[in-house]
Amino acid sequence: MPRRRADIADWRPEEEGFWNSTGKKIAYRNLWISVPALLCGFAVWGMWGIITVQMLNLGFPFTQAELFTLTAIAGIAGATMRIPASFLIRLAGGRNTIFLTTAMLLAPAIGTGIVLQHKDWPLWAFQLMALWSGVGGGNFASSMSNISTFFPKRLQGTALGINAGIGNFGVTTMQIVIPLVMTVSLFGASAASR
Repeated sequence: MPRRRADIADWRPEEEGFWNSTGKKIAYRNLWISVPALLCGFAVWGMWGIITVQMLNLGFPFTQAELFTLTAIAGIAGATMRIPASFLIRLAGGRNTIFLTTAMLLAPAIGTGIVLQHKDWPLWAFQLMALWSGVGGGNFASSMSNISTFFPKRLQGTALGINAGIGNFGVTTMQIVIPLVMTVSLFGASAASR
């Protein structure tokens, strides 16, 4: 049995027959893969706005100004990462880019969990994790660029709205999850007792 090619060589979403027979299924499959990836991107990118408030409440040895620079670093890094990420779809393909940018979110997510367990670590360790979380902001640009190519113009607004709308729910998710993880004994000893 010959192996199916994963790359799409023929894509004509504006043609009604092609859209109904082939395009619609592929486009929506890509949308439903992109939505949770984007949700994760927004969650990692936006987490420092919530973490810094909790760090202040939990007595980390940094000034308020130092802590809030972490939020600024994450924001600037995410905005800057949108520039190269918007071109990645054309260079590496949608599947490869979405996989890569989503997999890259593991490093700042896990790294942040590690640095938050060490109040005595220097500020630059926290700044590095905030900078690295900017990958989540770049994830937005590549995700939107990818999804827009799959849908006919008449459905692009709906598809992009679903992608960005549900993806933005990642920020809300972090507003609920981070205070729980940082203050409740979910993973061993209570964070507040450290």
